[in-house]
Amino acid sequence: MKKILVVAESIDVNDSSGTKGRVALIYNLVEAGFEVLVYHYTRKNIQLAGVDCISIPEIKYSPNYFLSRFQRVFQRSTNINISLFLEKLFGFSFTFFNDTNSIARALKKCTFQPDLILTLSKGASFRPHYAVLKLPELHNKWMAYIHDPYPFHFYPRPFTWVEPNYKAKENFFLEISKKAKFSAFPSQLLLEWMGSYFPEFIKTGLVIPHQNSKNIAQNLDQGTNLPSYFDDSKFNLLHAGNLIGGRSPKGLIEGFLLFLNQNPEAVRESKLILLGSASNYAEMIQGYECEKNEIYFYNGNVAFDIVYRLQKSVSVNVILESKSEISPFLPGKFPHCVEANKAILSLAPYYSEIRRLLGNDYPYWAEVDQVDKIAEIIGDMYKLWKQNPNNLKLNRQDLVDYLSKDYLKRIIDDL
Repeated sequence: MKKILVVAESIDVNDSSGTKGRVALIYNLVEAGFEVLVYHYTRKNIQLAGVDCISIPEIKYSPNYFLSRFQRVFQRSTNINISLFLEKLFGFSFTFFNDTNSIARALKKCTFQPDLILTLSKGASFRPHYAVLKLPELHNKWMAYIHDPYPFHFYPRPFTWVEPNYKAKENFFLEISKKAKFSAFPSQLLLEWMGSYFPEFIKTGLVIPHQNSKNIAQNLDQGTNLPSYFDDSKFNLLHAGNLIGGRSPKGLIEGFLLFLNQNPEAVRESKLILLGSASNYAEMIQGYECEKNEIYFYNGNVAFDIVYRLQKSVSVNVILESKSEISPFLPGKFPHCVEANKAILSLAPYYSEIRRLLGNDYPYWAEVDQVDKIAEIIGDMYKLWKQNPNNLKLNRQDLVDYLSKDYLKRIIDDL
């Protein structure tokens, strides 16, 4: 039995979609028969059922700790943000340095003898990766999981921007590409994308897609009531997820409204549900929402158990991406949508991981701003739903298998 040490930044499934995916991966490693120990920096007393988890304590007596606290107090009392200035000088924040030192110190004390060390992060942090980079004795067992492009100037448009001291961040990832024995990516396109900037990733890289986990599903399927705004007798389309800048729902909304205009009989039995923070688009969405009762919008975080139940109960799950030449991302909600076994309306660039996985012949795909095509697709879905709601089942066993623990086990065993 292979022993795997997982070094995770967080195992709190409610703090981000990325953490949900990381926790599902951990569960599936255990389900696949590996002996797994998790060191995590959640800084909460969190345990995963059936998984040995150790919370990494934060170092609270160090220059970086006191400097980070002094910075916070200074900024709060003066309203002067010095973060950008400090990052230009040092590349990263004092908090980042203290956190990575805390993780590295805990790993030095670890007596577990793993065959593989897997670092998992979230957002643009990669703290566990920075910590393991400091420990050369672990590099020959290290698999660095790269969930997103890094640094930000290597993102595809429209997300690309240049961070303070971007060169320090670029050098950080160059070192990861050279020192990690293996690198893993949730999508084939992301592996190729990052490999174009750091060629070593092409040599060491493999694809471990975001996972579905029975453990999470069993815990969430119990005792969650569907919200009052959901009517299961209707033709419901759900987009669940943050609408960050560059990910505009305008085409989706206008396509839905055009569908209603073209199919008046659908007005009373159709609903578009948008859940998640949308600070960049809230005013626009609320304008549409006020005009039409057929649109429901909640601007904020919705508990994962509610979203999970809704994804399994609606007629169509929407995965909305940005307007771009390429989208190398595998959205974190994709495994849940596949498991829900409901039709997916994919609004993504022509070159995207979602489109690659669904296939060129998948009928429910459009660019995010193709209003006429979106309306046509929704109309086709509505007609199938009217005939029989079961006509909108996804029924993609190939994707279920691709996101499963059995596929994951084959990848790890092949190492």
